[in-house]
Amino acid sequence: MPPGAALPLASVTGSITSAIGNHGLEAIFLLMLVGAVLPIGSELVMIYGGAVASGAIAGSSIAVFGHEISSGSRSFVAVALAGSAGNLVGAAIGWVVGAYGGRAFVERRGRWLHASEARLARADRWFERFGAIAVPLGFLTPLVRSFVAIPAGIARVPPVRFVLLAALGVLPFCFGLSAAGWAVGSHWERLQHALRYVEIAILVLAVAGIALFLLRRRGTVRPERAEPAPAELDPLCRSESPPAETE
Repeated sequence: MPPGAALPLASVTGSITSAIGNHGLEAIFLLMLVGAVLPIGSELVMIYGGAVASGAIAGSSIAVFGHEISSGSRSFVAVALAGSAGNLVGAAIGWVVGAYGGRAFVERRGRWLHASEARLARADRWFERFGAIAVPLGFLTPLVRSFVAIPAGIARVPPVRFVLLAALGVLPFCFGLSAAGWAVGSHWERLQHALRYVEIAILVLAVAGIALFLLRRRGTVRPERAEPAPAELDPLCRSESPPAETE
């Protein structure tokens, strides 16, 4: 991979890790809030947060409002709870956008929400296939999890039920990935290198999806050839009908 292509991918990882290192739990909360409706890498947020909580990354520690939390179980729980809270607040916001904006609004503003018609259609099939379990299952699934809240709002899943179902997926996701980050804390550099290949795959898929969308859109807006007017409506081809015979 050429260095120029690696630079933006490295900057994505670097931006997330720098935000967590500089702002601690506030950054985790806000990143996971946004990650509930936009695919910004919530997996990386929780893994790195867990790694920092373990105390294995030199020069980094977990803090809240400027007060450092000592590395250990308290730091781990704080990271997991901050990520869970942010993700649930973001999911609630996404539900409100879908419920009160409606499908028409989401389709009109979909490019800002990364909610294309194709993704909404997939979400519809997801809900039809799995029913109520689609919400916790969606929030447990990487990549898919950012496209659950808005369709759930469009589908008018009751709000209290939606938040409870979302929590069933968000809590194990955040605690599980934080624990994974804790476990691999001392090997973070190696894990970060492996995650770049994941980012490359995501970028390639995103570019392919955009290209396919543009090709399909171009095909739908291509003007159709005008069909020739029927002979009976064309004044040049219309022939006078013979006068009716009179007895």
